[in-house]
Amino acid sequence: MLQTMWERLETYYDEMIEIRRYLHQYPELSFKEHKTAQYIISFYEKLGIHVTGNVGGNGVVAKIDGGKPGKTVAIRADFDALPIQDEKEVPYKSKIPGVMHACGHDGHTATLLILAKVINEYKEELSGNFVFIHQHAEESNPGGAKAMIAAGCLENVDVIFGTHLWATLPTGTVAYKAGPMMAAADEFKVKIQGQGGHGAQPHKTKDSLVTASQLVINLQQIVSRKVNPIHHAVVTVGYLESGNAFNVIADTATLGGTVRTFDLGSQALIKEELERVIKGTCYTANSTYEFIYDDGYPAVVNHPEETSFLARCAQTIPGLLVQESEPELTGEDFSYYLQHVKGTFFFTGAMPDTNEPTYPHHHPRFDINEKAMLIAAKTLCSAAVQYDLSYSKEKTNTTINS
Repeated sequence: MLQTMWERLETYYDEMIEIRRYLHQYPELSFKEHKTAQYIISFYEKLGIHVTGNVGGNGVVAKIDGGKPGKTVAIRADFDALPIQDEKEVPYKSKIPGVMHACGHDGHTATLLILAKVINEYKEELSGNFVFIHQHAEESNPGGAKAMIAAGCLENVDVIFGTHLWATLPTGTVAYKAGPMMAAADEFKVKIQGQGGHGAQPHKTKDSLVTASQLVINLQQIVSRKVNPIHHAVVTVGYLESGNAFNVIADTATLGGTVRTFDLGSQALIKEELERVIKGTCYTANSTYEFIYDDGYPAVVNHPEETSFLARCAQTIPGLLVQESEPELTGEDFSYYLQHVKGTFFFTGAMPDTNEPTYPHHHPRFDINEKAMLIAAKTLCSAAVQYDLSYSKEKTNTTINS
């Protein structure tokens, strides 16, 4: 059965590419994905699959009941884009100025749609039920996952699987990791209030730019000298803004950045240290400050049994390299689903097969190897179809052993 479904996925590969390239040309930003959501809904409606729109916002959920009773498996894909100008010279280049799919979400959507199409064709022979979660707004906190969960997308779901097409990982690779896999992604902002004046008379001012510059340096000591070296953590200042004239010392300076951690202890420590370092730096400069810290997505923590199961499923697919992943300090709101039900999130290698450099996610020339979509579909198909059988076998063995 599974081999037959893989072969069926292969017959729809051209359609998968067509879907992905269409979405790539017409990207929509987080919380504004109205046309994309309607495209997804229309796809399911044409196949006669039960689908619901406006789930927690622009989210879409489709459901297929297997012909035999069993567990309910959910699979999630996101579909929002980023505020980046597409600089690739390809036929499917974004047609929306300043907006592009620079993270592979178009590929995630195409993968899930075709997988649903194949599962629908074989539903009478399958055990259990299947929920296809198309999530909006992964790229922008507070994200779409929390709202979709609150709206009931995980109702009666027993397990959830998801993947990210990973352009910096060789195509043909599936990377998994039990436990913490992706980091909590928090944001901080600091506004320093000094006292402006003439550039030729710094002694009559409180130079906010110098204070902010010193703060950037001081913040680098938090991870290197306060966080346990065994624990992964990052404090990055992403921007610093102050002044607009060459001969004026600015009144204020604003900077902001991100904190990435895997454990709550490190996260709490860094929050505390940020405030202490900011306060001390501004006190020394006789300046005041405003400090805002926003908790972002929590860390993606994969469940061990489901992760091991996913790895075994991937290993049955011919030609794949299945390996354990290093933890990534990038963030993902898939973490919220894993706080409610068992499951796992993994990387599917999608490195382009070209002579061009490999551009990272969120880069203006980002692209994926579209063959990765088929690999992702086969892997998710294997996990979804076999989960109920695996659970039933495990339950039988437990009964016998007891």
